[in-house]
Amino acid sequence: MSKETPATPHIMVVEDDPVSRALLVGYLEKEGYRVSESDNADDLLQRVEQERIALVLLDIRLPGKDGLTLTRELRAASRVGIILVTARDDEIDRIVGLELGADDYVTKPFNPRELLVRARNLLWRVAQCTGSETREAEQGCFRFEGWALNPHKRQLVSPDGRIERLPQGEFKLLMALLSHAGQVLSRDQLMDAIHDREWTPNDRTVDVLVGRVRRKLDDNPADPRLILTAHGAGYLFAGELD
Repeated sequence: MSKETPATPHIMVVEDDPVSRALLVGYLEKEGYRVSESDNADDLLQRVEQERIALVLLDIRLPGKDGLTLTRELRAASRVGIILVTARDDEIDRIVGLELGADDYVTKPFNPRELLVRARNLLWRVAQCTGSETREAEQGCFRFEGWALNPHKRQLVSPDGRIERLPQGEFKLLMALLSHAGQVLSRDQLMDAIHDREWTPNDRTVDVLVGRVRRKLDDNPADPRLILTAHGAGYLFAGELD
């Protein structure tokens, strides 16, 4: 087990089932993470801020205030990483959770290695000031159609000057599309850019994120101009880069 240091990431596990909670805590502690746990949502927002929590593993089906409500509240107040813990038949809840700002999810029964990889990848992304993966990102902002994306701060700036810091998934998706402007990217390529995993036919993560980014870009989903759907193939960015 790795030795905990002051810089060790702090993870909060919020799960009402004691068996699942013990498994999650055990997997994470074995990897050397500092782990706190709770079986309810009491004071979660306050604890995230006060205890400098970097990542929350959040069960969707909590009693009282459920995980979806908590996801919305957390994302409105914090940029903490959020991984939802769901049952395999909770597809609709997973999609809603991603729309509300969750970064990723794991399904029960979870594979320990998959859980740890997802947690490690998200913690790394949260810790970075930028997720820049291209030379363009390192040199400065992407500018297009009056918009700007600052990769170093993960900020989207609208033509009228509104600034919004994008969640990790939306940022990674938009970065991938801008970095390959005019080129069709498959859902598998986009999933790899977002979550470092392969896309499966029943996984709507990419489509959900595309919808969220379109809304933020005021890109009418019924007749989009910037992010186009290549039916049966994927998506492409069709706007003009400055």
